Amino acid sequence: MILTGSEIKSIRAGNVNINDAYCTMENGELWIRNMYIAEYVYGTSEISEPRRTRKLLLRKAELRKLERRTREKGFTIVPYQLFMSDRGFVKIHIALATGKKLFDKRETIKQRDDKRQLDRLKKIFK
Repeated sequence: MILTGSEIKSIRAGNVNINDAYCTMENGELWIRNMYIAEYVYGTSEISEPRRTRKLLLRKAELRKLERRTREKGFTIVPYQLFMSDRGFVKIHIALATGKKLFDKRETIKQRDDKRQLDRLKKIFK
């Protein structure tokens, strides 16, 4: 991933969030969007935007493989883990994912409602 110096320091301080982040392919390159890296408190006047688009560095073979898979129906690339390597580099694990089908969403909503109702009943009978 291509980052500035203040972004690295902010990540080391733990001021990063990838919950809403997703990846896109543009011109044969992989970009991560909507990843939040807070401004470094002790930074200089060079302040980068917290949710700017950042380029991910992958090998050409990996890029071609991901591009081929994302063209298929319903696949998207999502980041699921951000970590520091032994050499001090920021690395990000990405995964190919599919969206939920309508019946899956209904089942999840039903389970959430059932759990909420059970919690209310437990609270009443305590």
